[in-house]
Amino acid sequence: MSRITIRTLGQMRKRGERFACLTCYDATTAKWLEQAGVHLLLVGDTAAEVILGLPCTIHMPLEIAIALTAAVKRGAPNTVVMADMPFMSYQADDAEALRNAGRFLTEGLADIVKLEADASFAPLVQKMVRAGIPICAHVGSKPQSAGLTGGYASQGRTAAQADQVLHDARMLEDAGAIMLLVEAVPAQVAEHLVAQANVPVIGIGAGTAPDGQILVLQDLLGMTTWQPGFANPITDVGRQIESAAREWIERVADNRVTDHRYEMLPGEEEKLTNVDRSGDRNRKKRSSTVSVPAGERLVPHPGE
Repeated sequence: MSRITIRTLGQMRKRGERFACLTCYDATTAKWLEQAGVHLLLVGDTAAEVILGLPCTIHMPLEIAIALTAAVKRGAPNTVVMADMPFMSYQADDAEALRNAGRFLTEGLADIVKLEADASFAPLVQKMVRAGIPICAHVGSKPQSAGLTGGYASQGRTAAQADQVLHDARMLEDAGAIMLLVEAVPAQVAEHLVAQANVPVIGIGAGTAPDGQILVLQDLLGMTTWQPGFANPITDVGRQIESAAREWIERVADNRVTDHRYEMLPGEEEKLTNVDRSGDRNRKKRSSTVSVPAGERLVPHPGE
């Protein structure tokens, strides 16, 4: 397939063409998603939950996030790969944030780096962009801040909240963010956000106005036991995996495994039997003629 870049997505926005995005966390899956034509792959901090089995996204380790991002880019070299900066990889210190974001580009091979932000992060975004780091600013509902509300919650349902979301997006774009992602807001809020933006906008649970749409791949494939209301599975891969595993268990129990196609060369099996027998005799001979006192090591003579 032809290479998709950040510029490609900007051109699609100008033409009014929608682009498709999905999360991805490994090279093999990335290869198939690229072959399908998915425009952007996000190595999200949701890997903490769906890959590592951790309780929520704030537990995503930075080093693993960088490694997974590189894996996805190697699997999908012609697709835009966006890295998700984990919790506390950019909030504590600007210098540390710049180094970590840069690592996603150099070690993680990412094309763009995403961070959950509000207007107060505009100075940091400005520094990152000045350093040459392409930034996607994530506004609206921010999973890394779920601890403040006691769980995941939508944003923008009141006029005051909606104004804040729009203000955050405007300030972050003005700071240099080249893409926006808006999560879990009413459709009207997303419409206003897209109308005011001059960069591509990705939506998740934000209606149909955004230029691109993203979902967690495992939600789309029906592999998760809990899905947000905006995630409608297209298939039921989870049950298919379970069915395949049950079939494999039955095949193993009945000795109906895959045909074994490897054969020893003619005459080699007899040699293997002779070697085994010779080895057994030599071991018995050594054990009957060599005695090592308890607590001592048998040290070979020089040249042995």
